[in-house]
Amino acid sequence: MRLAARWQDALSTSLSIPGGEGVRRTQVRLGGERVEVVRLGRGEPLVMVPGLAGSWRLLLPLARRLARRYEVITYGLRDEGVPGFGIGGLRSGLWDIGGHADDVASLIDQLGLESPTVLGVSFGGVIALQAAVDHPRSVGALIVHGAEAKFHATIGSKIARRVLERFPLPTDNRFVNQFFNLLHGAKPEPGPLVDFVVERIWETDQSVMARRLAQLEGFDVSDQLWKVEAPTLVLAGAKDVIVPAARQRRLAEGIAGARFEALEGAGHIGFLTHRREFARQVVKHLREVKAAV
Repeated sequence: MRLAARWQDALSTSLSIPGGEGVRRTQVRLGGERVEVVRLGRGEPLVMVPGLAGSWRLLLPLARRLARRYEVITYGLRDEGVPGFGIGGLRSGLWDIGGHADDVASLIDQLGLESPTVLGVSFGGVIALQAAVDHPRSVGALIVHGAEAKFHATIGSKIARRVLERFPLPTDNRFVNQFFNLLHGAKPEPGPLVDFVVERIWETDQSVMARRLAQLEGFDVSDQLWKVEAPTLVLAGAKDVIVPAARQRRLAEGIAGARFEALEGAGHIGFLTHRREFARQVVKHLREVKAAV
C-alpha cells in the first residue's frame, strides 16, 4: 500500500502544472495573437508541438523527462489563444495546417533558435511534418508521433466534428469520457493518468477541437515528403487505433533516411503512457543525428 501511494504521489507531481524554479513562462505574438511559451531544462533546444486538445499541459510529463537532457520549449497553439480562451472567445484567422506550420517557424525565429529539433504529437505531429516540408531550414531534426502524411477522414471523425460543433458536451459524463479510452489503445486502469488526460483535454474548448478537425481534413503532404531535409524519427504506438502503426510506418518509408520505431503496448498517447521509452527513443535519435554531423 505504501509503495502504491508513493507511486501515485510521484505521478501526481509529474502531472502538475509547471511553476517555480527551472520553468520559464513567457508570451510571444503569432499572427497577431499572443500565445504562451513554456521552457524547461537546459541544453540543446527541443520544440514540442501540442496536439488537438490539452494544449502544452498535456505534454508536461514527457517535457519534464526530456528536460533532464534538453531545453524543452512548448507553447499554446494560436487558435487556442492565451489561457482563459473559451466558448464564445476570440476567433482565430488560422484556417489550415500550413498556418500552424508558419507559426512554428515564426516561434523558432522569435526565440532565436537555430534549426532546433521539432517534436510533434498527433495533431502537433501533423503541424511538425508540415513545418519540415514548408520550412526545411527551420527544422534541424524531426520527431513525429501519431501522424501520417495524409489525413484519412472516417465516419467517426466526421461525426465527432459535427457533434463538437453543435452539441455542448458535459465534461463529467462517464459515457462521453469513456471514448478517450481509445487514445490509450486499450482500456486503461483507473488512476491519476486517466484523470489527467480527461481533465487536460476538456481544458480545450470543444469548438476549437471541431475547428482543428476541420483543418485536418485538408491535410496532405504525401507528394511533398521529398522536401523534408531533417533527420526524421517516426515513433508510433503499436496499438494506436487512431492512426495505426502501419500507416505511420508508410510515412517513414516516404521520407528519405527516416527511421521508424513502434512503442509496444502503446496507443495514440504513447508519449504519456510510455513516456520513458518514448524519451529513450528521442535521445537515441538525437545522438545519432549529432554523431552524423
